[in-house]
Parts: sequence; structure tokens; C-alpha cells
Amino acid sequence: MKRVYIHREGHRFLLKTLLVLFALNFALHIAPLPDWVTIWSAALSLLVFGFVVYFFRFTKVSLEHIQDNTIIAPADGRIVAIEEVLESEYFQDRRLQVSIFMSPANVHVNRNPVSGTVKYTHYHPGNYLVAWHPKSSTLNERFTSVIESADSETEILIRQIAGKVARKISNYLDEGEQVKRGSEMGFIKFGSRVDLFLPLNAKIKVQLKEKVKGGITILAELPEYLPS
Repeated sequence: MKRVYIHREGHRFLLKTLLVLFALNFALHIAPLPDWVTIWSAALSLLVFGFVVYFFRFTKVSLEHIQDNTIIAPADGRIVAIEEVLESEYFQDRRLQVSIFMSPANVHVNRNPVSGTVKYTHYHPGNYLVAWHPKSSTLNERFTSVIESADSETEILIRQIAGKVARKISNYLDEGEQVKRGSEMGFIKFGSRVDLFLPLNAKIKVQLKEKVKGGITILAELPEYLPS
């Protein structure tokens, strides 16, 4: 059985939540209110705190079974788009877009889909459309990263997108940094979406509406050598 951890992004949030709930319940306890009010408040507080703990959970992943030239899912969630699109921020050409929608119940750690060198990072302020909206990839608050795969010298673009509820994107990558497939690249709080932009000759290994696991599910395979 895998050990479950609380992500560092949740430590301060959990402490603040605990203090607020404690203060609320203490105020209700000393107030002249019926006993059932304080009992229900305590029960609801436990549920709220339990959900926050559940949201910030994560497990460590092992990638010993993953072959070279494969792209793994950067996040837990459901595939909501597989299509050829024009990627206009970095590549300026047509790419295969694979999008993963993360509900509040999913683990929200984001992982590097390939091993290689970080070539580009850029934060974009924006709107907060629902994460499954087709235009959320270009209109919402987002963070774009590009990693050049060490296996095939192919560049992969990953875009973390804030949703209607998610209002904070964390990204841990720096340009020029060497990263490993499956290691943490960031975190998005409370429901969001991650888009990947792949070369047109990538072989997609997932289907629409399929549930995927970050750091485990293989999204696509790359040819060993690709034309420049």
C-alpha cells in the first residue's frame, strides 16, 4: 500500500483552516446557543478540515517501468480534448493538444511529462473561465513551460491553467534546469486543467473521457528521432 503524504503547498493552508475553525467553534461554544448548534458546527468543521487534508494529499510515484520516448500524464484527471491545433505562444505551428481536466477530488500535483531541459517558462495573468471551456487555454490565468526531451530532443509544451475555482498556480521550473520525468513541476489549487502540446507525429495512447494518473499513465509515444 502506497504511503500518502500532505503536499507542502497545503501546510500553511491547513494551519490557517485549523485556526479559523477552532476560533469559530470556540466562539459558538461560549455563546448562549443550544447544544445541537455546537455539535453540528464541530461535525461540519471536521468535514471541512478532512476535505482540505484530502485535497492536498499525494503519493510518490515510481517510473522504473516507463520506457524512453514516452510522455506521461502530468496530472490526475480526465482527458477532455485530443485535437490538432495551432499553438501560437511558442511553437507558432500546428501541434497535437491533449488536455486533462482536474476536478477538486483529484490529486493536484503536476509532474514533468518527460526528462530533459527546461527551455521556456512564462506566467500569463488572465480570466477564470471554467477549466473545460475551449478558450480557457488562451484566456485564463496560466503558466506555460517547455521541456526539451532528453530521449528525442523534442520540445514538449505544458500549460497549467487556472479554472473557475482555482486561483493559484505554482510552478517550480527555471529555464535551463535539468528535470526528470515524474518529478514535481508545480501545483494548482481547487480544480483546474493541464494542456500538453505534442508534435504531430506523436502516437497518442489515451482516449477522450479516459481517466489518467499523473506520473503513471502514458499519454503518448515519440519517435526516437524527429525532423527539426
